[in-house]
Amino acid sequence: MSTPAWDISELPDRAGEAPTWGPHPAGTRGSRRARALNGYLGRVSRPMMAATRFNPPPVAERMLRATRPGVNRTLVALSPVPAGTTVRPVVARHRRGLVRGEWVGATGHHGHHLTLRDAGTVLYYLHGSGYVVCSPRTHRGLVARLAHRSGALAFSLDYRLGPQYRWPAAGDDAIRGYHWLLAQGIDADRIVVAGDSAGGHLALDLLADNQQTGTPQPGGMVLFSPLYDPSFDLAVAHQRAGIRDPLIDAVAAQRILKFYTGNADPDEPRMRIALEAADDLPRTLIQYGGLEVMGLDAITYHRALLAAGADATLQRWPDQGHVFQMFPRLTPESGHAVTAAAHFIDTVGSPATLPQQS
Repeated sequence: MSTPAWDISELPDRAGEAPTWGPHPAGTRGSRRARALNGYLGRVSRPMMAATRFNPPPVAERMLRATRPGVNRTLVALSPVPAGTTVRPVVARHRRGLVRGEWVGATGHHGHHLTLRDAGTVLYYLHGSGYVVCSPRTHRGLVARLAHRSGALAFSLDYRLGPQYRWPAAGDDAIRGYHWLLAQGIDADRIVVAGDSAGGHLALDLLADNQQTGTPQPGGMVLFSPLYDPSFDLAVAHQRAGIRDPLIDAVAAQRILKFYTGNADPDEPRMRIALEAADDLPRTLIQYGGLEVMGLDAITYHRALLAAGADATLQRWPDQGHVFQMFPRLTPESGHAVTAAAHFIDTVGSPATLPQQS
């Protein structure tokens, strides 16, 4: 692997030493249940990550295609959809392409048809999982919990995945989906872009495209464990500094990402995205787990937003792994973090500050 081009000299070497910005959970340790779960997940995931890391790419790709349905089913089971949720599929043609996804809302708040009339805030969700796994179905539980707790109506995008499609197909889909929402008559300042992992990089790509095309920026942004560097050099450097994510091996994940990024130049503007300094960037909340391999991505993402003039808050949740917010049955921190994110969504457009977590 080539030497990382990222300048990480001023970033913390270990996640346990990472500074915490903004309101965050009390204490410096996660719950006992979270720590026990991390040990279990590490034992379970280690063989799968080793198989991806050490097999030749053609074999690893076949394994990915074979195991993807099972991974998706497991995520659905671990992230249940709350009762009283209505889902409405969408397939629409827009800007010489298709927009696929689903509306997700609390039935008692938005009705059974999830109409946009009096919808208020609209959550635009971009799911993660390395551009090769997952869908709106796997993330429906998380999106629905955000919708229930914030009162927002959510649109979860079904973008194209690798290895069938290559970079920048997913980014093109995310940009097209945002413009489709605007074409529905939704004001940009009513939209909160949200996403996890690879969805975080899609969100950054969207903001940069808005700057280049003069498109109004969304009113807010909520990111869980966002990817900043699709080459995954930052995450590999973070792991080599001593971080051991309970689920993800950085070198194996780097190989998985290449099933989407292919031979794309890591310095290409839509890979290494730089925002222009501006006063219209969305208020942003970033949450990441203290144990996760993408901790430096979250920290670097936050610093990039601040340098561009955005109002951005970074929360580090101790003893949590990657996108722990998806799994409410596994750790109590998941529910607390989603509640904090929902409060942020509810306050976009107002000067309200995030509450301290207990």
